[in-house]
Amino acid sequence: QVQLVESGGGLVQPGGSLRLSCAASGSIFKSLRMAWYRQAPGKERDLVATITQGGSTYYADAMEGRFILSGDNAKNTVYLQMNSLQPGDTAVYYCNAHPPRVGYWGEGTQVAVSS
Repeated sequence: QVQLVESGGGLVQPGGSLRLSCAASGSIFKSLRMAWYRQAPGKERDLVATITQGGSTYYADAMEGRFILSGDNAKNTVYLQMNSLQPGDTAVYYCNAHPPRVGYWGEGTQVAVSS
């Protein structure tokens, strides 16, 4: 049973930065395309960014140039560096495979951007 545990969220002022981490219980990053998703209050869960096994990345338009997704296969961990955060980035952030697998959803990590 794969478990994904997200961490690193918190409260930050507009323009600030956070680094999220997603740790996996097994070596799944070598075989799966991974992604970060986010869900704002009252909205659907949206794709934020993806990373392939080879390290190629994709970002949703709203995140391009502000977020950086990276992975460390040795640590079974993927990271999401978020810069220039805005109130619209407030959401619970989750990691999962892409396409997502139902059994992989964790509790997520809350990001709140507010002055």
